[in-house]
This record gives sequence, C-alpha cells and structure tokens, in this order.
Amino acid sequence: MLPSPTTAPAPARHFRIQLSSTRRGARLARLLVERQLDEWGVPLTAPVARAVLAVTAELAANAVTHGRTPGRDFEVRLSLTAAGVRVEVSDTRPDRLPSLPDAASQPSETAAGGRGLLLVDAFATRWGCEPRGEFVKTVWADVLLGDQAEMECAGSRRAPAAVSRR
Repeated sequence: MLPSPTTAPAPARHFRIQLSSTRRGARLARLLVERQLDEWGVPLTAPVARAVLAVTAELAANAVTHGRTPGRDFEVRLSLTAAGVRVEVSDTRPDRLPSLPDAASQPSETAAGGRGLLLVDAFATRWGCEPRGEFVKTVWADVLLGDQAEMECAGSRRAPAAVSRR
C-alpha cells in the first residue's frame, strides 16, 4: 500500500543491488525493482510503480550501453519515502554524463534508440547526474506520489547534469 499523506511519515525503505553490466543485468534490474515495489506493498498497477519501472529500465539500459567498463558492475538503489520513490543507477563511466538531446539532435521517428532520457524526463518529477568519486557516476530520478507530483510538475522537471541532490 502506498504511504498516505495524512498519516505519520513512515521511515524510508531502501533497496540496493549490484549487477553485471550486461543486457541480462539491465533486465534483471527492472525485475528486481518490480519485486521490491511489490514487497513494499506498492501496487504494480499504480502510476508511480509504472513510472519507477520505466525509469529503472531506461537508466539500467543506459548504464550497460553507455556506462559500461569491461569487468565492472553497475548498481541500482531504490528509496521509498512518503513523498515518492528515488531510483539511482551508478556506473563506471563518470566521463560520459547524460543529457537530453536538443531539438536539432532529436532521434528520427524511425531511429531504434535515442529516446531513453526523454522517457526518464517524462516519467520523473526531476532527475540529474553526479560523479561519485573518480571512477563512478550516479544518474538519479525522483518519482513523486500523487498531489506532491502535481505540485512539483508546475516547476522545473529536470535538474542540470552534475548537480548535488543534497
């Protein structure tokens, strides 16, 4: 069950898993996040669950496609609070920071890829990226629950790359 904004805030719940930087690892990331949301009582048909799963799938796919270093894993972290869910995916390529394509470089209608961050931007209330040490970067996305999401969407949706979330 989703936390209710009228009840006392529940402590945050956390999930963390390290996976191989392969397509199989990316698929497994989405499946394990789905299982974790279900274990926490978040209905998988709820809009927040669908958004979190889409964001996880895209960020994990990006980590194994663009952030892969042979022999190094990627990590998925998930946090559930009364306000919403944060998805974080860390990989070993801090030299490759993600950014949305500008209008001139939008993928064509027939292109097979290039839309992942557009999907993250559409589903997340805000997202960004930050280096974590010399060899790791983390791309994060916040998906807010209900009324909180509507209030936040009135403002800026996206955080600039390499921002601190603290």
